[in-house]
Order: sequence, then C-alpha cells, then structure tokens
Amino acid sequence: MPSSASTAPPDHHQFRLDHLAAFLRESTWIQGNWNVYSDEHSDIDGVPYDEHDYALHQSRRDADIWHAFEQVRHSGKTLLATAEHQLQQIPADSIQTRWVWQLATLRSALNQLLAIQTDWTKYQDSLPIYVCPGTEAYEDAIAERNADAWTYLDDWTTHGQSVLEIHAAAQQAPSGLATAVPTRVPAPAARTGTVRR
Repeated sequence: MPSSASTAPPDHHQFRLDHLAAFLRESTWIQGNWNVYSDEHSDIDGVPYDEHDYALHQSRRDADIWHAFEQVRHSGKTLLATAEHQLQQIPADSIQTRWVWQLATLRSALNQLLAIQTDWTKYQDSLPIYVCPGTEAYEDAIAERNADAWTYLDDWTTHGQSVLEIHAAAQQAPSGLATAVPTRVPAPAARTGTVRR
C-alpha cells in the first residue's frame, strides 16, 4: 500500500458514500420525471408544444439536480481519490474495465462543476446590492449557472454508481482497503469552458 495513504474512520467514508447514493436516487427520479414531461409536451421531432412552459420545467430540472448534488460536490474529490486508490489495490479479476474511464469522466465533470461554482461565487461578489435573490437578473444568473452544470451533473448520474461498485469490490479485498483514503487529493484541473446542452 502506498505510503501516501492513511486510514479514515469507516463511518466517515460511508457517510460520503451515503450522500452519493442519495444523489443517484434523487437525480434518477428527477431525470425520469423530466423524460416523461418532455415526451408528453413535445412532438415527434422534440419540438416543445409550449416553449415557455418547457423552458420553465427544464430550468426547474436543472435547479433540482444542482441542489441534489450539493453534498457530493463537497466530498467529491475525496470520494474519487478513495475510489482510485481502492481500484489500484483490488485484485484484477474483480475489476470492471469500465471503472477506469468512468472515474476519469467523473473527475473531469467534478472539476467543471467546481469551476462553475467558483465562477458563480465571483459573479455574486461583483453584483450591485440591488441585484439580490428574487430579482429577475439574479434568478436568470442562477438559471444560467444550473444550465451550464447540467451536462456534468448528468455524467455523475450516469457514472456515479461506479464509485459504489468499486467500494463494494474493495470490501472483499484485504482488511482496511475499503476505507483507505489518500492524504493528497488532486486539485481541480483548469477550466476550459462550459458545455451547453
């Protein structure tokens, strides 16, 4: 085991995993509801019957997913660092080949989400005092932030289960592996721009 790793109390890591599992349940539910709404309120080519109502529901979806991810965003770097460390120690015959690229996808998405949040915080600090929560300008800015985040949150909904799968595989490995947490957590990569849906 690398000397850069230390052992965290099992309940701490389980707490982070529980947050991730809760996000996956909630985001799957949110996206399922959105798919039903979208199918019922657009034609066969995907053109909305009522563009204004459709945009409102889409904005609500974006906001709900953003808020659902709140706890995972704070612990995401540690979750991924732990999963990557566990993956190096799991016996080869227990590893799913997709896990490596899924973790890479999750890390890239998390870096983008953290950059979006940093940009949002800077933007908030620059706002005049009369642009506050509840004003159109403020709410439009939040909607834009949430829309920018959608693609990356969708990546976490799609691939986040891999972190739980790796943890489960690690529990079958030598004692202590399941809760080994690297002491160094990689810093977010520089942001290269946002992707719109």
